[in-house]
Amino acid sequence: MNIVSRVERDNYFKSLRNSLKGKKFEKISVVLCVPAIHLESFLKNIKNKNISFGIQDGHWENKGAFTGETSLAIASDLGAGFVIVGHSERRKHFHESNQTINAKLSNAFKNNLIPIFCIGENLEEKESGKTKEIILREISEGLDGISRAKISKMIIAYEPIWSISTSGTGRLPKSEEIMSAKILIQKILMDKFGLSVKQMPSIIYGGSVNYRNINETCLEPNMGGVLVGGESLHPDSFMRIAENIEHGA
Repeated sequence: MNIVSRVERDNYFKSLRNSLKGKKFEKISVVLCVPAIHLESFLKNIKNKNISFGIQDGHWENKGAFTGETSLAIASDLGAGFVIVGHSERRKHFHESNQTINAKLSNAFKNNLIPIFCIGENLEEKESGKTKEIILREISEGLDGISRAKISKMIIAYEPIWSISTSGTGRLPKSEEIMSAKILIQKILMDKFGLSVKQMPSIIYGGSVNYRNINETCLEPNMGGVLVGGESLHPDSFMRIAENIEHGA
């Protein structure tokens, strides 16, 4: 819930345009998931083939008596291509269950949106050795009833809550920890949903990501990309993250 004025938004547009000058991304895709209230303005003001847009959450129904909620049908019609579902802040502050997240994922696909499905354990769960149990439950219940073909198209973001600077320790996981989580996710998708290696969705990492730690968080553990938090509010830093992945991929 950032960029809270038109002046701030206009400054962001200017900074982003300047940061994009001379850059050409051929190996990666850049997605900005903006507050839904800003979606139309971003689509109108940032015309760049390297950048796609999405929103940060959406409802499981397309319309109706759900005052204040964001319709994925509207977002899709306006031009969004992605939606974040199950972010740790949604789970924590709004008590979203795996069943609620499952309904949102299903509706995202109905509206031709690619969901970025967030999963991950908190510090207490990690320290008590429940990482595998938590990830298994979040994937099993979150993806219940969703076809292999649709799972293959989504993006799964491993977001260890304990590593997020705003809600955890801010400690960066070791590359081996991130890789182990990726292998675990792939194994669950194989065992529970019958996905083959070729059908695997992109698995990315999120948590205290910046341009200085891309090797540890993305390249070394061979992740499909990163889910960027606070650094995305600074276009220059955000584009440096993209460049480091582009040149290191």
